[in-house]
Amino acid sequence: MAVFAYKGRSARGDLVQGTLDGPDTGAIADQLFHIGITPTEIKPSGVMRAVNAKSPSLWRALRAKKVEPLDVMLFSRQMYTLLKAGVPIMRALAGLQESSQHRAFAAVLQDLRESLDSGRELSIAMRRHPKIFSPFYVSMVQVGEMTGMLDKTFLHLYEHLEFEKQMNENIRGALRYPMFVVAAMVVAVVIVNLFVIPAFVKVFEGFHTELPLLTRMLIGFSSFMVHFWPLLLALAIGAVAGFRAYIGTPDGKYKWDKYKLHIPVAGKIVFKGTLARFARSLALSFKSGIPIVQGLTVVSMVVDNEFMRARVEQMRDGVERGESILRTALATGVFNATVLQMIAVGEETGDMDGLMYEIAGMYESEVEYEVKTLSQQIEPIMIIALGILVLILALGVFLPIWDLGKAALHK
Repeated sequence: MAVFAYKGRSARGDLVQGTLDGPDTGAIADQLFHIGITPTEIKPSGVMRAVNAKSPSLWRALRAKKVEPLDVMLFSRQMYTLLKAGVPIMRALAGLQESSQHRAFAAVLQDLRESLDSGRELSIAMRRHPKIFSPFYVSMVQVGEMTGMLDKTFLHLYEHLEFEKQMNENIRGALRYPMFVVAAMVVAVVIVNLFVIPAFVKVFEGFHTELPLLTRMLIGFSSFMVHFWPLLLALAIGAVAGFRAYIGTPDGKYKWDKYKLHIPVAGKIVFKGTLARFARSLALSFKSGIPIVQGLTVVSMVVDNEFMRARVEQMRDGVERGESILRTALATGVFNATVLQMIAVGEETGDMDGLMYEIAGMYESEVEYEVKTLSQQIEPIMIIALGILVLILALGVFLPIWDLGKAALHK
């Protein structure tokens, strides 16, 4: 990617300038609009290309360990501790770089130090690493620089990232059990049709009598799988690849993310987790003093669901038109009556950040409860499905033996 220097105006009208990586000027403009900056000038930066020329070789890049969200979370906590203790920011970054066991993250810290040394602000330096520092993270740091409370900003970011980590783990844990059970059932069906039923076919051939309809259906399906399993495997792989390609498109991802919220049992956990992430992110932006329109723009990038992102952007557009937060939240149709009432109270009292934290805590508690009771909710469904599967297999296999036994008794 090329590196571009930009100049623009923030939501407050302040002049902002810096550099960003991107394929072209259009992509850079999109990044700037997303973080609430209106660009006035974007041009290639030859100086930054010279810096990029020092990048590691392809082999070292492939071997390098990827920077994880946990690394950024620990970095935020360490920066808070050092800045609160009165350590200058350059010395703090140098100390973290020297003590870091993560080569890739140490290189990022080195780049931040060089950018600060050349006169850039920390937030502008972080924008050069969009895969590591999200737009939300960078916007929060920028607000901390403007208000002189950078240490508290890093503490809020640490708490936010810790919450994000816990919420993601809860959602993944909620989906892991049903996915494992479904995968086990699919494997069982494949094994039965490829190995078990063909063994019984040889026994049934010795009966020299017409087999029941259910048995013939099972034998036919098993025979199809035995003879055409390469085709079925290719179709399965093609279906997975096609599905991944479809959800990679904007329309496909939007529809899939919307459907995920309505998956039986697990969907409500994903939905409540997404709302908790939205509420906590918005509360943090309010508490840090980010203007509401810019805050909603940044929060929409934090919400990892295209359907919910569209609803947040709908709220932002409504606020831009002069509507209240309550009215825009009601128009989205995703908040229940309790949450809408809390938003109304927050607007009346001016304590929106506190009320948003309450909403986030409420949804977080509900997600934890849903995860704990997930097995109890799913077990009846799994037992019924397994029972139907076993019944079909048992009747298909034992009905011919039963018929043969009755015929022998009549003789």
